[in-house]
Amino acid sequence: MIDFTLDRKSGTATYAQLVQQVERALRLGRLMPGDQLPTARQVVGRLSINPNTVLRAYRELEARGLVEAMPGLGTFVRRSLVAPEDPELTAALGAWVAAARAAGLGDDDMRSLLESALSAP
Repeated sequence: MIDFTLDRKSGTATYAQLVQQVERALRLGRLMPGDQLPTARQVVGRLSINPNTVLRAYRELEARGLVEAMPGLGTFVRRSLVAPEDPELTAALGAWVAAARAAGLGDDDMRSLLESALSAP
């Protein structure tokens, strides 16, 4: 089961943070089809947020076809976002991270570089 966290200083809406965390867990294989998401009540109790925020996130995930709400049972993962393994790409990325660390870059620096590369035309 996923354990949601919030970054209240991020500027990203709370419901969007929940959606992003589920998508990330799906990409990393931490959530798989059939897995149950925490109930809205559990998320509200843990994060002290409005129940409508959780429901909005779950509706967004359902609209994307990632989860399915089953009344009385909970919300379950419908499909995975795990990408097929690419050993060459994984090795190249590992080499890039090692080179970036050797150059003195921290995790946030590397994330910024990656985000910049992803947003380039």
